[in-house]
Amino acid sequence: MAREINTVGVVGFGTMGAGIVEVLARTGIAVKVVDVDAAGVERGLGHLEHSTERAVRREKLTGDEKAALHGRVTTSLDLASLADCDLVVEAVPENIELKARIFQELDGILAPEAIIASNTSSLSITEIGVHTRRPGKVVGLHFFNPTQVLKLVEVVRTVVTEPDVITDVVAFTERLGKSPVVIGDRAGFIANALLFPYLNHAVKMLESKYATREDLDAAMRYGCGYPMGPLALLDLIGLDTAYEILDTMYHQSRNRLHSPAPLLKQMITAGLLGRKSGRGFYTYDGPDSPVVVDDVHTPSQVDSAAQTREVQRVGVIGTGTMATGIAEVFAKRGYDVVLRARSLDKAEKAIGAVRKSLERAVSRGKLSEEDRDATLARISPAVEFVELADCDLVVEAVAEEIGIKKEVFAALDEVCKPGAVLATTTSSLPVIEVAAATSRPADVVGLHFFNPAQVMKLVEVVETISTAADVVATARKICLDLGKHPVHCGDVAGFIVNALLFPYLNDAVKMLEAHYAEADDIDNAMKVGCGLPMGPFALLDVVGLDVSLAIQRTLYNEFREPGFAPAPLLEHLVTAGRLGRKTGKGFRDYS
Repeated sequence: MAREINTVGVVGFGTMGAGIVEVLARTGIAVKVVDVDAAGVERGLGHLEHSTERAVRREKLTGDEKAALHGRVTTSLDLASLADCDLVVEAVPENIELKARIFQELDGILAPEAIIASNTSSLSITEIGVHTRRPGKVVGLHFFNPTQVLKLVEVVRTVVTEPDVITDVVAFTERLGKSPVVIGDRAGFIANALLFPYLNHAVKMLESKYATREDLDAAMRYGCGYPMGPLALLDLIGLDTAYEILDTMYHQSRNRLHSPAPLLKQMITAGLLGRKSGRGFYTYDGPDSPVVVDDVHTPSQVDSAAQTREVQRVGVIGTGTMATGIAEVFAKRGYDVVLRARSLDKAEKAIGAVRKSLERAVSRGKLSEEDRDATLARISPAVEFVELADCDLVVEAVAEEIGIKKEVFAALDEVCKPGAVLATTTSSLPVIEVAAATSRPADVVGLHFFNPAQVMKLVEVVETISTAADVVATARKICLDLGKHPVHCGDVAGFIVNALLFPYLNDAVKMLEAHYAEADDIDNAMKVGCGLPMGPFALLDVVGLDVSLAIQRTLYNEFREPGFAPAPLLEHLVTAGRLGRKTGKGFRDYS
């Protein structure tokens, strides 16, 4: 028989505790809350009042429903008031000694069948549970913030948790309208184990002055469709909380990718904790405010100060999806485009692909027939490199092989006029290597467009050690003229997006490989718990496992970071020809 869970206790009435209380009370459950002092209770009730009043204003709750919800909540300063609870959820700060002491006290107060759950996001449930005489009835119940909105709950079992306890807790979380995922007791569980190394990597990039905070955040928002950039997300989570989670993970894994970036500790010591303190990576207009205000690190919006080169005629080399997309983007904006292919037939087919794309835009009402015809009239086919001689900018978009790219740039060096900007769209190869194939490395820059180029706003502007300042400024100005969002970075493998994205995807494969969780559960955790547009395995299948493996190998070869070594499972799937959607089989089978 499944146990009845009708009365639930919550220990800790902070932001997280108040969110859990609201979710419970909304479901009709009687909730008893205990906090350390009267001020804590008042703050918690304030959180609850603010949240439910906002729900009434948005017509998510009626006034009567709000009053009934509050009527189900009672508060106390004494743990003994929880004696008749069927389940108690601990939601106090991430301190193992504090949690262990609370569990020990609850063990002496609650009925023998009552379940004790911790909302910890990273600490060991096993280590907390051993402080009770009922470790079989101890679980992790990790809600995500904001609890009222996010549906994911990680249900964490230890090696001694009784199966019926897990069954009952899963049924209970489903009753709350949540999506439970059952996992083992490992630091970070699913979501945090994948999320926090990515966030930590972004801090290390900022620390090394590789890119600005704005560009790091914009790269992941515009390049991957993430709801927030990594540094803005860290400010929301709290830098002290992030440090504790990473430190806990590192002490369990000894993985250097989990070792907190020194900049985190420095900022915490200076009291820069994120939104809650009014300053973190960004400055806010007050504590707990989401409104970012300008500070000394805010970049100037004046782009006209830097000297730029004039660009009117653009060459595009290649016939693939990326090349035709880039040609379309330039032609739509009024640039004359020369589309160079290895044969006239291939060039005509590439222009045909542009025509199809424009036709689709016309049929959807996003482009007039006149603009379609004008755009096509600006694109001319070419076969010989010499036909690019009068171009002000040439964008190379051929196969991602360094040898081929170097041959292209050597040819461009011979025919292009002095002062022409030469750009490569590589996503991971060293830009300096193609620049070195020319006698004019100062004129070479990376312009990494994202696929589909017609839609994606992000362009990574990659500056080598040799790139001239006016070439960088010209590349930025062109991106803005195209309606794109340029982000600047150095010539290091992966640039910004791939350097942050692919280690995270690789970690997900390692998690699956270790049989810690199923692919569906991992995808669900990252989509539901972190608000990402796709889970890691769905994304890997779209990108292509062979492409993903090549990028991961490039990152590993450049940084020699053990944690970047490609997961063996990824290598095995590629060897077996399971490359993702393009072959019909990857991490999943497609019909």
